[in-house]
Amino acid sequence: MPKDKIIAFIDFFYPPFRRFMPEQTFRYAACGGANTVLGLALFKILLVFVFEHRNVDLGFYTLKPHNAALFISFCVNFVVGFLLMRYVVFVDSHLRGRIQLFRYGLSFVLNLALNYFILKIFVEIFGWWPFLSQCLTTVIIVTISFLSQKYFSFRTRKEGNDKIN
Repeated sequence: MPKDKIIAFIDFFYPPFRRFMPEQTFRYAACGGANTVLGLALFKILLVFVFEHRNVDLGFYTLKPHNAALFISFCVNFVVGFLLMRYVVFVDSHLRGRIQLFRYGLSFVLNLALNYFILKIFVEIFGWWPFLSQCLTTVIIVTISFLSQKYFSFRTRKEGNDKIN
């Protein structure tokens, strides 16, 4: 099963980090890191090679190239991220899958909105390069994302008192 292979691969690298962080945090860092790299790579490819730093005219609205790249890369990251978090990182969550997906979606939309506004400030107000801005924004979003996923989207009984879910 693919999830077992992914877990075994990640856990192979865990022993040196055992003293510094719990296994779940390490798995989150590995999965989140891989998903982040995927998102940044996709962002860069879309920005440079697909949109060629040009505005994207949708007919009813025109997107700046960095915003178009952000939204598409986030769509891919949503699916990949949810699957990794559900089946690799937060495997002991007692919440049903549809509730996890809904909560993950809420958290994801919040992160997307924060990412959008921070990226907009960095690029359009500060005049920074879009890719560098996205990298810096990612650092901020990762912390918020971990906390929202651990304590909201994939919570366990020991982290809260959900009795119905």
